[in-house]
Amino acid sequence: MQNKAFITVVFIFILSISGWAQKKKPTQKSDIKYYQSLGASSKVANLMTQMTLDEKIGQLNLITPGGTVTGEIVSKDVESKIKNGNVGGIFGIRGAEKVRQAQEMAVKNSRLGIPLIVGMDVIHGHQTVFPIPLGLSCSWDMKLIEQSARIAAREATADGIMWTFSPMVDIARDPRWGRISEGNGEDPFLGSKIASAMVRGYQGNDLKDPTTMLACVKHFALYGAAEGGRDYGTVDMSKVRMFNEYLPPYKAAVDAGVGSVMTSFNVIDYVPASGSQFIFKDVLRKKWKFNDLVVTDYTSINEMIEHGTGDLQEVSRQAMKATVDMDMVGEGFLTTLKKSIESGKLTQNDIDQACIRVLIAKEKLGLLDDPYKYFDEKRAAVEILSKENRAFARKAASESFVLLKNENNILPLKKDAKIALIGPLADSRRNMLGTWSVSGDHEKAVTVIEGIKSLATNPNNIFYAKGANISDDVDFARRVNAFGEEIAIDSRSADVMIEEALDAANKADIIVAVMGEAADMSGEASSMTDISLQPSQKKLLAALKMTNKPIVLVLYNGRPMIITDEMRDMNAVLDVWFGGTEGGNAVADVLFGDVNPSGKLTTSFPVNMGQIPVYHSMLNTGRPDPGNRPKFRSNYLDAPNEPLLPFGYGLSYTTFEYSKPVLSTTKLARGKSITVSVQVKNTGKMAGSEVVQMYIRDLIGSISRPVKELKGFEKIYLAPGESREVVFTIDEALLKFYNENLEFKAESGAFNVMVGTNSNDLQTLSFTLE
Repeated sequence: MQNKAFITVVFIFILSISGWAQKKKPTQKSDIKYYQSLGASSKVANLMTQMTLDEKIGQLNLITPGGTVTGEIVSKDVESKIKNGNVGGIFGIRGAEKVRQAQEMAVKNSRLGIPLIVGMDVIHGHQTVFPIPLGLSCSWDMKLIEQSARIAAREATADGIMWTFSPMVDIARDPRWGRISEGNGEDPFLGSKIASAMVRGYQGNDLKDPTTMLACVKHFALYGAAEGGRDYGTVDMSKVRMFNEYLPPYKAAVDAGVGSVMTSFNVIDYVPASGSQFIFKDVLRKKWKFNDLVVTDYTSINEMIEHGTGDLQEVSRQAMKATVDMDMVGEGFLTTLKKSIESGKLTQNDIDQACIRVLIAKEKLGLLDDPYKYFDEKRAAVEILSKENRAFARKAASESFVLLKNENNILPLKKDAKIALIGPLADSRRNMLGTWSVSGDHEKAVTVIEGIKSLATNPNNIFYAKGANISDDVDFARRVNAFGEEIAIDSRSADVMIEEALDAANKADIIVAVMGEAADMSGEASSMTDISLQPSQKKLLAALKMTNKPIVLVLYNGRPMIITDEMRDMNAVLDVWFGGTEGGNAVADVLFGDVNPSGKLTTSFPVNMGQIPVYHSMLNTGRPDPGNRPKFRSNYLDAPNEPLLPFGYGLSYTTFEYSKPVLSTTKLARGKSITVSVQVKNTGKMAGSEVVQMYIRDLIGSISRPVKELKGFEKIYLAPGESREVVFTIDEALLKFYNENLEFKAESGAFNVMVGTNSNDLQTLSFTLE
């Protein structure tokens, strides 16, 4: 009996010092210091001392139980994995009560009770949906953009969400790429300002505030430069272009304190981004000093297998060595990291650092103190889709619209006008929200016909006809309709619908044609090789043109489109992107003149497909075109070099007059600054806003420099007859760029500074940096 007792005591002692009994393992000061040396706080370090290797790896696993799915795969055995401590976060579900149930599984059933971080694609609003990001960027209003993120954060956190996979800041210059809709356009300076504003809006001043949420800048990096505009496609560019033109918005988000970064699907220097030590370890971690959470995009580690860099264990190892912390859905980390440690391909230190960064994110959100802080079920009724939020959505939408043409001041319309409201998007509630509105309910959206009738003096003077399908192509419609019927193929023939439209037009004084794309003709996996209006709509417009009635084209789109014919044939063109929940009301506000349009394009509109890419900050060539397209110059035989509509372009119902700009001095000394000022006057009869823009060209550099770069802008509001001086400051920092050695410097020499209303209509002055 004594021998049996002795053996039992020894066995218990062995258990006590093994991982099997780690829950009761006493905290060791040496362990605490080790974890703190890896960036852990005292609380996280103490927690790390209690965790097994399996539990640490579990924290690196981000899964989705379904709901709002943004990929092909849905996680399995979700409940058992949460209870077993094999999950660090979830996404794709919402609702305070529902998310609380998932949190309780982790807190009450897993061994250490570590709470989950809960994410969602909160992209342009939450349940109150704002304009798509490309549209919102056209407001050039940083306060408005920040406020949109602030409201989205309040709604999402009231819905049990604490982490958003936004902002997307990928520079995009190829409108064939569907996800251009989700970004902020072609310019890194403007894109950087928007990135900072979005991070501030989501995260506020204190992430422990339950109305704030962790932001996640994406897609790091270069995702918007896919060859051919084909989603997930190859990206290949010089590091000079990378650092000067594509990386700045991500850097701006990091500088603004963004709490997390998401990997991209593309390759960088032929290495899949999720396994790129260059982009994550060297640039993000070392150069930019970012030591917070990095998460993959949906199954992007698994997709490295298709890129050809290894099996699941190997690509998971590559991602871990690149300092990626969390694996979204693919579970490569969960199923292979332990094997890689056992085989010596990874170290315990690799896992510890990643786990610490996940836990630090949870600590910043206050989850380690109160796992249920985001589940106040009373908040949703008060904060989601509130009257105030909808009013802001209406304002944001109207400020995002860009007036592209207004022949003979046909707009604004009179409220007592007889209007033929024609087109497949005039009464299409399903398409009002736009792409990536995963929590939005299109049934709560306002249609164009509803908005116009609500403001018209006599709703009976509005004559509606659908006129055409968005597309008559059944196979195309099936692909677009992956998330629901956005392109409905009418049972009536095209000719019958056109006759109905002509009948409506004959009753009216003016035609408002509401045309364009369905919501998911842009967005992820929605690349297009033809970005003009669908043939069904072009046929309808041609028939309407034959009536000789004036036509206002209201364009719904998630990308710059080829609208060369429409700009020639229509009397007015208003680009409304996808305005969100209150988009229909906002369209009416602008058409009737209750709101003066003030949006400016953040992407150039090409003349035709062959011009792509075309953007304002291109390099000059050794044989620049002088404008008349002579032989042996850099030009096309069949089209101009210039875009149809330039970056920064947008009209107003009023007119603005610019004085000649003035430089405070023509010589800029290092460490000093100079100013360029211009007087802007509202010379029209309606109050309005103007975006005054400043561009700079470095005339002589160690490398070729762009013909112009946006370096300043200010949106001003002027009453009729009012003038205001706009002053831009130029200093050495504003002139810096990355040279061929990737040194960030301003080089002495001559510069042009250009001020005006868009990137084409500018006045130029010169100065030198000494």
